[in-house]
Amino acid sequence: MITAIVMIHANADRIPETAQAIADLDGVAEVYSCAGDVDLIAVVRVRVHEELADVIAGSLSRVPGVSSTSTHIAFRSYSAGDTDAAFAVGLD
Repeated sequence: MITAIVMIHANADRIPETAQAIADLDGVAEVYSCAGDVDLIAVVRVRVHEELADVIAGSLSRVPGVSSTSTHIAFRSYSAGDTDAAFAVGLD
């Protein structure tokens, strides 16, 4: 699975509608409204790299209210759940 984190600048008066429209797209796993340099952060998960273009450039960037995006492709996950599972191997 390929994961991309998309930083999204959105029109301030349309953030809730824009976030929901993005969350409804195939390939979008999560959307967060946040404070800071960007308005929304979307987590996109696809099976092959070619699908990133379809989801991000083809759909997400065209959602009404999206003014710009910046995409970051994840290489590896270091989540707490992954770490806990690694240390629990053989404890059954």
